[in-house]
Amino acid sequence: MSTAAQPYPFSSAAKILPPPATPPPAPLMQGKGLMQYLTQTLPSPDKQKLLTTYFSRRHPLRILPGSVLTVMLGHAPTTFSGVLMSVRRRGLDTSFVLRNVINRTGVEMQFFVMSPHLKNIKIMQRAGGGGGKAGRRMRRAKLFYLRDSPEKMSAISAGVRG
Repeated sequence: MSTAAQPYPFSSAAKILPPPATPPPAPLMQGKGLMQYLTQTLPSPDKQKLLTTYFSRRHPLRILPGSVLTVMLGHAPTTFSGVLMSVRRRGLDTSFVLRNVINRTGVEMQFFVMSPHLKNIKIMQRAGGGGGKAGRRMRRAKLFYLRDSPEKMSAISAGVRG
């Protein structure tokens, strides 16, 4: 094959470029450059800990819907507090939705656990069984019905048993 670009038969604007003169280096062909990429993109140990404790299905310290959380972010607004409405567990793509009423307007924010913007999650009030200060366990996994009843949501965030 020649080194000059050949014209594409169906378009005069498109050109078929020749293959590169030098092949990729042997270590890259064996996957040696892959580890450097993976260590840069894999989650940090603190993010792994969040996934295995707070967002696990069976861990005793898991966060249940109805809990009140404060999320610290790396950019503005720096914090957001709200009631945990849902958790979407998808491995590294795990996310959760918090809802709060700000100036009589319902505000929902979805946070991805592995996002570099998410710095810390603080549990203000836990939902779940066990009695005592733990609060009341919600019967649903997704609390989207709180969108229609702001008085229920404010009662949850205030810690009032209903």
